[in-house]
Order: sequence, then structure tokens, then C-alpha cells
Amino acid sequence: MLLTLFRLLAWLPLPILHWLGRIGGRIAYAWPGRYRRRLRANAAQAGYPDAAFARQAAAQAGAMILELPKVWLRNEQSLGKTVSDDNAVVEAALAEGRGILYLTPHLGCFEITARYVSLRSPITVMFRPPRKAILAPVMESARNTSALRAVPATMQGVREFVRALKRGESVGMLPDQAPGKGDGVWAPFFGRSAYTMTLPGKLAAQTGVAVILTAGERLPAGRGWRIHYVRLPEPLPTDPVEQATLINQTMETLIRRFPTQYLWSYNRYKTPAGAPPPPSAEQPHGKRN
Repeated sequence: MLLTLFRLLAWLPLPILHWLGRIGGRIAYAWPGRYRRRLRANAAQAGYPDAAFARQAAAQAGAMILELPKVWLRNEQSLGKTVSDDNAVVEAALAEGRGILYLTPHLGCFEITARYVSLRSPITVMFRPPRKAILAPVMESARNTSALRAVPATMQGVREFVRALKRGESVGMLPDQAPGKGDGVWAPFFGRSAYTMTLPGKLAAQTGVAVILTAGERLPAGRGWRIHYVRLPEPLPTDPVEQATLINQTMETLIRRFPTQYLWSYNRYKTPAGAPPPPSAEQPHGKRN
């Protein structure tokens, strides 16, 4: 039933999907509760305290949700609406022949980036199973193509990552998800300590690959998406906190290019169960989801 609904939505023109999504996002924001409070607080932490900004961010979050059926099930059509002014960044990294680690924050359409990357080289992406089991078949069928392979966020997935990178291929992951106990360090993110994963730095150190942050900017009027690439300078710091800080700072730079499209409602400043507390001068922003 859900897959049928997704297929029906995928037939709608992208401008209509974005329009409907923005309406839904604004309705969700209008309802008082934790979602609105967290979105406002996280946006204000980054320097965007205006209510108008928060409403725009909620509208963009709605557009992100409703564009998924189109991206997942109309792959070629979606890629035909995708452009980039930064392809030289990727071409230079590919010419080095040592694999690429793509880090894609919750910014814009993060589902289109891996598909666009796969046009140039095979890519393996890491994902967390959906909280609602009913979504699993849809996501599984959508996230695996001839050049795009999805692996779970487990040790098995990490081993698949290492093997792919050592073959000179590409891998992709979300760097702004709060990791579990022992898999992160506290590092500043928009001026506040956020528990940040150390896996990207470990993978880069183990395999010696290039690290590129990427995001798919949602273009106005349903025109499609523009892919942005920012490569991390090398060599990367050896200290995990310095690595995490560099990644967070680069994410901030990318987010500020189109800040309303960041998923500000995500509980980025939470303290995961079993993780050490944040620096003593700060208080946890929220409980573990």
C-alpha cells in the first residue's frame, strides 16, 4: 500500500510536490510542541532567531519529505533536473585514484547527492533502518541501483566501507547524526558542543582517501537541485576532536550557503545514552530520542 502511494506521488510534477510539502511543513510548524521549539532553538543557536526563518525552514523540511518519492522512484528524471558547478572538485579527487569519502549533512535533498555521485563512480552509502518497519521495503528498493549500494550502519557496514574505499571506490554517510556511546567526541557545532561521530576521521586515516562534503540544494520553483562539493584540506588532523571540529566547521560553511534547507529540527545537541556528558559549562539540549 505504501509503495503504491509513493509510486502515485512520484508521478506528480516536482513543483507540485514541493508546493504540497511546503504547505505540510508550515502546518506542522504551526502546531505548538517539541518540533517547533527544537527547530527555533537550533536555528537561533546558529544565528537565525527570526520566526520567519523558522517557518521557511519548516516549509523546506516538508518539501524534502515530499520530494523523496520522485527521487527514489524516478531516478533518471530526477537526475535530469540535477546540476553542479563544482564537478571539478570530484574530477580532481577521482583522478587521484584513491577513493572518496562523501559526507552529506541533513541539508537540502541529501538523497539526490549519492545518485548524482554514482553517475561518475560506484558508491556505497550507509543508512540506519527506518523507525517504522513499513518503510523498509520502499527504502530498500529505492536505495539500491546498479551503481548505488546501501549498507546498514553496523560493523558489517563499516567493513563494507573499508573494502570499497580500498578498491578506490566512493562511500557516503551522514556526518551530523549523533553517534552512540564510544563512537563520538564533543566538538563545537554553531558555537555549541555536539556529540560528533569519529568514524569519518577513522576511515580517512585507515584508507588515505579524499574527504568531500556535499549537499543538494533545492532550487526554487521545482526546477531541481544543485550539488555542492567542498573538499577537506589534507592532511587531516590526527586528533579525533580536531578532526570532528574541522568537519563541523566545514558543514557550517556549507549550511550557510542555503541555511533554510538544513534540518534544524534534528536533535543535534542531545547526549546519547552512555556517552560522556558535554563540557561542564553546557547543559544537554535534549534527551535521547
